[in-house]
Amino acid sequence: MKFLFSVIGVFLFVSSAAFAEVSFVENGNPLDVYADQGSWKSHDGYLEASGLDAILTTKQTLESGPFEIRAKLRLLNQKKSAATLQLGGSHFGFEGASETIFVSGPLFGSLKFIGDPDDFFKRDDWFEVKVIGNGETIRFLLNDREVISVDDPGTGFDLIGLRPWRSTMQVANWTASGKLKKAEPKQPRGFTIPLIDLADQTDRQILVDREKGQYLGHPTTFLLEDGKTMLCVYPKGHGRGPIVYKRSTDGGLTWSERLPTPENWSTSKEVPTLHRVVDADGKKRLIMWSGLYPARLAVSEDDGASWSPLKKVGDWGGIVVMGTVVDLKTPGNYVAFFHDDGRFLTDDPKQTKPPTFNLLQTFSKDGGLTWSEPETILARSDVHLCEPGAVRSPDGNQIAVLLRENRRLRNSFLIVSNDEGKTWSDPKELPASLTGDRHTAKYTPDGRMFISFRDQAYASPTKGDWVAWVGKYEDIVAGREGQYRIRLMDNHKGADCAYPGVEVLPDGTIVTTTYGHWTAGEQPYIMSVRLKLSEIDDMAKKSE
Repeated sequence: MKFLFSVIGVFLFVSSAAFAEVSFVENGNPLDVYADQGSWKSHDGYLEASGLDAILTTKQTLESGPFEIRAKLRLLNQKKSAATLQLGGSHFGFEGASETIFVSGPLFGSLKFIGDPDDFFKRDDWFEVKVIGNGETIRFLLNDREVISVDDPGTGFDLIGLRPWRSTMQVANWTASGKLKKAEPKQPRGFTIPLIDLADQTDRQILVDREKGQYLGHPTTFLLEDGKTMLCVYPKGHGRGPIVYKRSTDGGLTWSERLPTPENWSTSKEVPTLHRVVDADGKKRLIMWSGLYPARLAVSEDDGASWSPLKKVGDWGGIVVMGTVVDLKTPGNYVAFFHDDGRFLTDDPKQTKPPTFNLLQTFSKDGGLTWSEPETILARSDVHLCEPGAVRSPDGNQIAVLLRENRRLRNSFLIVSNDEGKTWSDPKELPASLTGDRHTAKYTPDGRMFISFRDQAYASPTKGDWVAWVGKYEDIVAGREGQYRIRLMDNHKGADCAYPGVEVLPDGTIVTTTYGHWTAGEQPYIMSVRLKLSEIDDMAKKSE
């Protein structure tokens, strides 16, 4: 019996020694959390925030094994608020739109409605939430009453968070014990560089296309080598939809009517993208990608005067194929980038739980006519890195790829290659000034960069609008904020805008083109904005 006791004692000692206990919030003071993710403010005895985007996340992740999470909370405006405790991609909700406690996400298998919140705690009163895992089962309790228990998937959680959604959440105390691991440091969610607003300067805006009651979205442009002929393609619909094709012969000042297209362009499943490619013999062609499964390609050998139908490239597909294509140093060779989350890469979708976002690249050695089997260069589930936008360094020796972060927990990211795509750096989080979706970058005549994208910087006053970043390539790789930001147009519905085309005319005029909800209450349509950086420089000086 004594031997048994001593063995048990040793076991308990070793087990507890492997654990840590951390206070995230203590008496309303943020200790080990990212409190800048929303307007979290300390009051007398509690930390408080409101709003859909406010999320309080810990600076720790939780590895597999026994654990306990405890929080003392109060919810104001609780009714139908959707306020939650978030673990990874799953949510334990205190009251949803159905006015019940709810759970959702891979941990729970599906959305489930559980019971009346009043059976567990009183509205506007403080209550305690506990999550207790023993390595096999995870129990969720409110005021020490079990609400639901589920099997422990044994994967741990890459995120521990509290979200008020439509309520005001107050957090008095928040602790956890278990196999906790310091999370990767995060960049600030706001930026300090100047913001130049062009949204009201309608003289810069050119209408490309608009159709009453019809969603027009996601354009790509290409400027021919004559410096004035510009081509534009976009879908009638949100990504999926018949492809519309237009041409400008005066640098984007005026646009043709919709041009004839091959019949099967009407079957496009996703965003069309235009690219110039040249083979080893100097033969120029234009290619247009259409994504999801299977990825398809159309080709023009006469600068867009005529086009082939869309044809299957291989037994694979993906999302926003190809958002970006880069010419390699070997003539006729190209690398193209896209992403997939398991749904469209093959005809047999296999999505992990939680979803893993794969960044892929494919190569062409014949001037863009055929492409290799895609290879994964990056796969992560803690952050969802996607929609790559690539640009070469000024000396041509490095390829940089800017990435959207689709979980909206971090800023955008950057990877670089110094060997023509053979190997890639680890992802590096970018400043908030470069945080957004579908980065499209071009150099201006003075060597600076103009990058157009949908603003997704958390603390940005123009979040959800069409913006641009101006700075140097060296700013990007060094993690600096850059010179300034520009709001190009004001989007009137959420963040549904800005898959942009960017072209630079011979005189330095930037013509950037995208879709958006430019008129409140109406379907999105296609607009261009024209500017020169010298004009923006003058505006920036006057605002100092």
